[in-house]
Amino acid sequence: MAVRNQKVVLKRHVTGFPVEEDMEIVADTVELRVPAGLKKAVLVKNLYLSCDPWMRGRMSKHDDGVAVPAPDFVIGEALVNFGVGKVVDSTHPEFNAGDLVWGMSGWEEYTLVTQPESLNKINHPELPLSYYTGVLGMTGLTAYAGIIEVGRPKRGDAVFVSAASGAVGQIVGQLAKIAGCYVVGSAGSDEKVALLKTKFGYDDAFNYKSEKSLAAALKRCFPDGIDIYYDNVGGATLDAALLHMRRGGRVVVCGMISQYNLEEPDGVRNLVCIIPKSVRVEGFNVGNYFHVYAKFEEEMAGYIKEGKVVAVEDVVEGIDKAPAALIGLFTGRNVGKQLVALA
Repeated sequence: MAVRNQKVVLKRHVTGFPVEEDMEIVADTVELRVPAGLKKAVLVKNLYLSCDPWMRGRMSKHDDGVAVPAPDFVIGEALVNFGVGKVVDSTHPEFNAGDLVWGMSGWEEYTLVTQPESLNKINHPELPLSYYTGVLGMTGLTAYAGIIEVGRPKRGDAVFVSAASGAVGQIVGQLAKIAGCYVVGSAGSDEKVALLKTKFGYDDAFNYKSEKSLAAALKRCFPDGIDIYYDNVGGATLDAALLHMRRGGRVVVCGMISQYNLEEPDGVRNLVCIIPKSVRVEGFNVGNYFHVYAKFEEEMAGYIKEGKVVAVEDVVEGIDKAPAALIGLFTGRNVGKQLVALA
């Protein structure tokens, strides 16, 4: 039986700021079975698709030999990112029709997964399935690995989080509070600042767009300095944070969304500050931390059920809304985890 399979494909490689017209919705069809001869393959009906800033890098064309975290998207083929789905058919012994899974999938209604090692069974279906695009999926693991494994928080540490109301930032702050830290976040609107204080338990927060000086804002919030800076934005915010790091401080470099669409990236002027105070600056890729996922999933599910962690989602309905949702990430249009509901 063949059914419709709409997909979001890349029309052209992107330079500078992406626009919706760089993508298009293409109508296709798919057979509701794994093609004959394909062993250990899984056909998934996608229920939710995750929108994440890291997709921007794959929309550009990189020269051979340039180090990139993942290969460029192919023009005319469906974009790829994490999603949540239900197994329709499988030739893999570990997956059966009806299983709920999350992992790498196409931006389409159905995806044939030929490398099912990227799929994970959902162990807590009693919680919202959409959480596996965010707080219980790659996004949550990113927050957990960054603050716990890389940042190594200690009770009483002063923690600063940029893009704090976003998919990763909202979880980072709550985990830091559980660890006994003093936590301040920055966000791009007064609405998001209020959310940080009232919903996510941040001790303080500020709207970076309305501050005359980022350095002054950080001095106000951290008169004694910062122990951990969880960096989601790079650029001017990273530069200002470096001025205020304490001795032995840690800068956890998770993302640099302020730089992704610039043809000429901003420079970092205050890097010299890391020398006298022995500050550790460490970038990380969540792909190197999937070995702790099982531990993370159980801990996070427990926090959610106990009310220690809450998640805010920004959900759009229908695959035709996916391009606009992705573009909106780069102007801060979303509030919380951005995702697309398909079914």
